[in-house]
Amino acid sequence: VVIVMFIFLQNFRATLIPAIAVPVVLLGTFGVLSLTGYSINMLTMFAMVLAIGLLVDDAIVVVENVERVMRDTGLPAKEATRQSMREITPALIGIGVTLAAVFVPMAFFGGSTGVIYRQFSITIVSAMAFSVFVALTLTPALCATILKAPAHHDPNRPPRGGLLGLNDRFFRWFNRHFDAATARYQGTVAYLLRRAKRMILVFLAVCAAVWVLFKNLPTSFLPDEDQGFVYVSVNLPAGATDERLNQVLDQVKDYLLAQPEVISFNQVSGLSGVQGSARGFVRLKTWAERPLPSQSAPVFAQRATKELAVIRDAQVIVSLPPAVRGLGSSAGFNFMLKDLNDLGHDTLLAAKDRFLREARQHPELTGLRTTNMDDASELRLNIDDRKAAALNLSYADINSVLSGAIGGTYVNDFLHNGRVKRVYIQGDAPYRMLPQDIDQWHVRNRNGEMVPFSAFSSSHWAYGSPQLMRYNGSPAYELQGRAVQGVSSGTAMEIVEEILADMPQGIGYEWTGASLQERQSGAQAPLLYAVSILFVFLCLAALYESWTVPLSVMLAVPIGVLGALLFTTTRGLTNDVYFQVGLLTTVGLAAKNAILIVEFAVQLQERGKSVFDATVEAVRLRLRPILMTSLAFGFGVTPLVFGTGAGAGGRNAIGTAVLGGTVMSTVLGIFMVPIFFLLVRSWFKSHSRHEGDATMANAGAPEVSA
Repeated sequence: VVIVMFIFLQNFRATLIPAIAVPVVLLGTFGVLSLTGYSINMLTMFAMVLAIGLLVDDAIVVVENVERVMRDTGLPAKEATRQSMREITPALIGIGVTLAAVFVPMAFFGGSTGVIYRQFSITIVSAMAFSVFVALTLTPALCATILKAPAHHDPNRPPRGGLLGLNDRFFRWFNRHFDAATARYQGTVAYLLRRAKRMILVFLAVCAAVWVLFKNLPTSFLPDEDQGFVYVSVNLPAGATDERLNQVLDQVKDYLLAQPEVISFNQVSGLSGVQGSARGFVRLKTWAERPLPSQSAPVFAQRATKELAVIRDAQVIVSLPPAVRGLGSSAGFNFMLKDLNDLGHDTLLAAKDRFLREARQHPELTGLRTTNMDDASELRLNIDDRKAAALNLSYADINSVLSGAIGGTYVNDFLHNGRVKRVYIQGDAPYRMLPQDIDQWHVRNRNGEMVPFSAFSSSHWAYGSPQLMRYNGSPAYELQGRAVQGVSSGTAMEIVEEILADMPQGIGYEWTGASLQERQSGAQAPLLYAVSILFVFLCLAALYESWTVPLSVMLAVPIGVLGALLFTTTRGLTNDVYFQVGLLTTVGLAAKNAILIVEFAVQLQERGKSVFDATVEAVRLRLRPILMTSLAFGFGVTPLVFGTGAGAGGRNAIGTAVLGGTVMSTVLGIFMVPIFFLLVRSWFKSHSRHEGDATMANAGAPEVSA
């Protein structure tokens, strides 16, 4: 960014001014974050990176215009700063209001996405407010104090000696070629302005491309992040023993520790009281030791799941942790399959098996499983109420003996070697292993007599669910899965919905966890875009007291959006929450470039120039600051585009969208914005003239009495 500023400003003093303004604004932004209770985290740092590129633009616009005035008029720095600020103060305020207005509506959205939006909104809005304030106060003071005209601006002055002469020659070469490019650009704009109505077709093509790309862009909630570890879920068939589980875990451990990406593997057996299940935690090597894309956590999880499928005695799933802790137990989709019409356990079980069978036929889905315990054989004990009552037995006494004999009962505590330990009583193992062992247990009745279980009970084997789950009042199964590498979670969820659409009447589903948040964020996104664009339009209309300026500015927004969509689609990324933030940033950037042109065109028109001449002159004056700010911002966000390591998914999503919008709004926008201004200004002028002629005709017409 500093290199771009130095090449365009061609003055170390001028380059120093934005470098001074940036830390001042950042300190103020950190103060606002502290007051609002936010910390320095990944989200606020993302927003800070975007804010740095935006706030540098304000300082660059001030310094560049002061230098231009000094070069064109020969005024000293102080008087040039005064004249410059009279010219660009409305543009600075307009840019600040626009960028702030884009992000203000984000702060009022609810849910998990609202938490993410709010941190971006507060960070960027506060940074922009401080940036405009500094650009109107500190930056002009610095310009008036330390700026002076550089030597290489005078073509008649010979180059200086040594390295300074090399510096002068380079900048004269750069200025000569840049001025020639500016003249060609101005001529091209004039040529297009004479054919402005034909360019409407280009704009309509841009809008159509935006619509097609947006409809076809895959959706997701948040990108999968390589957090440096993965989960391993191991589930054996119902009734499997702990010995079988340990044998499977040994195979899993041997495989994982043999992988070059793995550091360690830890496991926890007997989850939720089920001896045939376990969960493992695999720690991966640092990101620097896994530089290849094939060594990333998502690719490793998919490969490990496929290779561990050779273990036939268990279902082994390797999955990523959720992108946001608390939203599900792992990355992927989560939903509840529910029995809405009380069809019974068997019907719900059949629907669950049918879904898993059909879902496994889709290659886009993997890691399909249910978190419920499978139905297993169980011993049911039937108590004869009449016999128990006749024998003076109560249910409390019967349950107490059963729980103590089979499951164990807590008695008290005792001290052993300085530690408190618990005392449990339980039937000895040889007397609680077989169904007939229950008949040997006795219950003391109210008369103090010992009554055997065989006198009032009978037992038989059955098959049933050891766990009965209900969700929102309905019996339910929780199902999980994820999309394979290269397929978005939104596409996977659409496939799931297609399968569930054919379920029997009375079987429904509800998304949970991150999947529910993804559906809600997708529903909120159109409203967010609409409110932000409307907010910007109304703020600009109030600021300029005109409809032509905001309309000319907002017509440039689809061009930036097209760039964001093109870059995101080309890289195979998705429409997630980070992309939505990047898209709103693109809206502000496209509007910023348009304001720089439109504001100067309006000022020139007010000085007596025609709309055509004012537009052509404005594009010449504003090309340098537009290119300078766009290049500075583009190079500033480039590290986000190609970032790796922790949080790379979010950085890539935001950086790609913003960089694409910046490139397109610069390359195509500098040609289309003048056309928009000319068409809108001419249409409003023609419309106003027609209305004025009609009013004068009505006023001058003779009255006709009946």
